[in-house]
Amino acid sequence: MSLTLLALLSFPAIATPWEQIANPSNQPPQAIGSYANGCLAGGAALPLNGEGYQVLRSQRARYYAHPNTISFVQSLAYLASQKLHTSLLIGDMSLPQGGRFSSGHSSHQTGLDIDIWLRFADRPLSNEQLEQPTPMSVVDIEQYRLLQKQWESRHFDLIKMTALKEQVARIFVHPVIKNKLCQSEQSEDRAWLRKVRPWWGHHYHMHVRLKCPQGSEICQPQAAPPQGDGCGAELASWKPQPKPAAPKIASTKPKKKKAKLLPEQCQQLLEEI
Repeated sequence: MSLTLLALLSFPAIATPWEQIANPSNQPPQAIGSYANGCLAGGAALPLNGEGYQVLRSQRARYYAHPNTISFVQSLAYLASQKLHTSLLIGDMSLPQGGRFSSGHSSHQTGLDIDIWLRFADRPLSNEQLEQPTPMSVVDIEQYRLLQKQWESRHFDLIKMTALKEQVARIFVHPVIKNKLCQSEQSEDRAWLRKVRPWWGHHYHMHVRLKCPQGSEICQPQAAPPQGDGCGAELASWKPQPKPAAPKIASTKPKKKKAKLLPEQCQQLLEEI
């Protein structure tokens, strides 16, 4: 096993070897492994500016993805520009050859994850604003409620139009946002809500996850979401409940987590660095 690979497995909090790779590999496109333990062969870069979108924090080089993901973002952004009359702010996608980030995410490793901010860019952001963007949360975290002044009907429209796309597997949003979507859907077509999954932290952006693309034979799909629209007891269970004072317990050392074994194809990519 190479020193590079040992560094990846032993020091995940430090800049990873994947972040030292400047370009995609010269191979056929392949999403390899799982969303949180994999890599990307034959990736492509999303142009930093396109019709209906701008890329945030490009200095971090997290604007690469599987070519299908690039096409998806461009298609969704065009739709948003035509129907919502705005531009999307694209956050983290993947590194040039995927793999683990040193901060921010455990997923985004196979070129199939996209963060799209809930702050609409009705006017283009300057280069300085793109490099150091200001998030706009739509949730009062402490009060566990929606910030009505920040929420627009366009947020509902954007999330719904994204979920309706066939290649989307999941969309992660804060539970309060999911609840608002459940309340706002007045039609009988609620199947799209099944894809929208509650998850902490996603109060200023939505995390879009695509299905394994055709041709990526060793891409590991995630199990399908539970049946139903997810608007009932499951969603209610996310609401924080007052906790009684816990009895004092003698502290114990936390168990060390076992390092995940990278897929063989990802190990080979690292060996070529």
